[in-house]
Amino acid sequence: MGRVIAVANQKGGVGKTTTAVNLSACLAEAGQKTLIIDSDPQGNTTQGLGVDKTSLQHTTYDVFLQNRKIYDIIGEDVYPDLDLLPANIDLAGAEIELIQVPDNSYILKKAIAEVKDQYDFILIDCPPSLSLLTINALTAADTVLVPLQCEFYALEGLSQLMYTIRLIQNKLNPELSIEGIVFTMYDARTNLSLEVVEEVKNELKDTNIYQTIIPRNVRLSEAPSYGQPIAVYDPNSKGAVAYRELAREVIARR
Repeated sequence: MGRVIAVANQKGGVGKTTTAVNLSACLAEAGQKTLIIDSDPQGNTTQGLGVDKTSLQHTTYDVFLQNRKIYDIIGEDVYPDLDLLPANIDLAGAEIELIQVPDNSYILKKAIAEVKDQYDFILIDCPPSLSLLTINALTAADTVLVPLQCEFYALEGLSQLMYTIRLIQNKLNPELSIEGIVFTMYDARTNLSLEVVEEVKNELKDTNIYQTIIPRNVRLSEAPSYGQPIAVYDPNSKGAVAYRELAREVIARR
C-alpha cells in the first residue's frame, strides 16, 4: 500500500511545487509507481508536468465537489510510472463550496483510499495557505514533507506549519507524522544559507532533516516553463542530481 506524503509549507515561494514535481518524477524514475495530486488552484504542478491546465475537462475539483471517482480523473503515465491528478483554477471556488459539505476534511482521504494500493508513493502538492484543501491533504497523508527555503524568515514560517500539524494530529489525523524537512534554494556562496541550515538543525533536533540539500540552480528554474521535471529537462544538472538523492532517501525510509 502506498505511502501518502503531503508536500506542505504555509509560506509561499519555498520550492514546494518544485519539490513535489521533481521528487515524484525521480521516485518514478527509480521504479516506484507514483501518483502526484495537484491540490493547489494555481495548477503549477499540473503545468510543470506538461499538462495544459486550461483544457482539462475534469480535475481535483471534481473529486472534492462532483462526487467523481478519483480513478476516472487520474491521468496515467504522464511520465513512465508517474500518474497525475490535475488541478486548475476551478479548484479556487472549492473553498467556499466545501463549507457546507458534511465531513469536508475527509474527502481526499476517502478518495485516495480507492487507489492507495496501486501505488508505492502518493504525493500531494498543497496550497501555500491553511485552507480546507490543505486540511484535506494533511488529513489524508501519512507524513508531511516540508520544503524549507534557506532564507531569513524560514523558521517563522516553519513554526506556523508545525502548529498546524499538531492541530491536525489532535483533531483529524492522529497518525500524521513529519516525513522530514528538506532545505531548498541553497546558495553555497552565501553565509546566510549555511546559517539557516545550522539554526534549523539546532532548533529541531528531534525532527528528521534530510541530508540532501537542493541548490539554487538555473536549470531547475527553467524546467517548469518547458513542462518537464528536471530529471527529463536536464538529467545531469545539479538540480536533477539533488532530487535523485532526495528520492533515494525517501525510498530508504519506507
